[in-house]
Amino acid sequence: MHALSHGTTSKPTTVAVPQALSLPVIETAFPRHIHPYWPKLQQETRAWLLEKRLMPPDKVAEYADGLCYTDLMAGYYTDAADEVLQAIADYSAWFFVWDDRHDRDIVHGRPAAWRRLKDLLHTALDSPTDHLRHEDSLVAGLADSVRRLYSFLPDTWNARFARHFHAVIEAYDREFHNRTEGIVPTVEEYLELRRLTFAHWIWTDLLEPSAGCELPDAVRKNPSYRKAALLSQEFAAWYNDLCSLPKEIAGHEVHNLGISLITHEGLTLEEAVTDVRRRVEECVTEFLDAEQSALKFADSLDDGTVGGKELGAAVRACLGNMRNWFSSVYWFHHESGRYMVDSWDDRSTPPYVNNEAAGEK
Repeated sequence: MHALSHGTTSKPTTVAVPQALSLPVIETAFPRHIHPYWPKLQQETRAWLLEKRLMPPDKVAEYADGLCYTDLMAGYYTDAADEVLQAIADYSAWFFVWDDRHDRDIVHGRPAAWRRLKDLLHTALDSPTDHLRHEDSLVAGLADSVRRLYSFLPDTWNARFARHFHAVIEAYDREFHNRTEGIVPTVEEYLELRRLTFAHWIWTDLLEPSAGCELPDAVRKNPSYRKAALLSQEFAAWYNDLCSLPKEIAGHEVHNLGISLITHEGLTLEEAVTDVRRRVEECVTEFLDAEQSALKFADSLDDGTVGGKELGAAVRACLGNMRNWFSSVYWFHHESGRYMVDSWDDRSTPPYVNNEAAGEK
């Protein structure tokens, strides 16, 4: 199936979506939007990756644009202020680089290095200004991006973001253990852990600075709002599993919904793919229902006062960006070089990672 997408140029390009991964409902019911700041965003994040030494210059030059990290964020938080989107995009790019370091530490058997990094990330998250010049570029990069994210909303939002990301770091540690020991989590264990390793609540938290408003607990915990937020993230995580299954089987991964289904439910590869796809499609259908309930909730917040009007508008903005996440994630997986496993020389070693930095060959 083909559809128009923005790609990494100023003009739309035609992208082929494999039939097994095509979701016509996304292409028809979830129009793709992209932030007008995106071309500048791409340039600035590329420069930031170089400045913070998060990728070597040759890797940035050859792969950064094609990885489409900025496209993903510019297609999600489409009405954020430029400086907010820039901070989010840099943090997102950092997250992908961190994910790659985590993977390489596992592949090359570096548990001590991983534990040291994990502890430093926890510390930098709580005191970013003290770690801006840390010798480890990943620690300094997190400190810089988080310091900027902390500047947009009150300390209560910052504390919530930090709490959620501390949990993500610990989840990555559990994944490190599982992969090192060859432990495939059960389906229920995996689904719980995946909500953390995919950082569901981090990306949901970032809806708020994008809307320019910290949402009260009563709004964030409203069942219709929370369900819409969770479904948008579950879709993204499970669609990622569907698309990355060949890459992760090639890399002897243990963390993929399909792999858990094969190992613990006795499914064949074909049956596992069918099951994951069914879950993905159900997320879309259920989101459309949850979205309507959440929009009614947003309307109810507009009680005629200035504050009520602003809060209702902020909730509607957050819901609109949740909707954007479906199309942005969908196209990202078919545009980004991160998933083009068949074009790699070694299907278990992404060409954009820096294996030489720590002396590996």
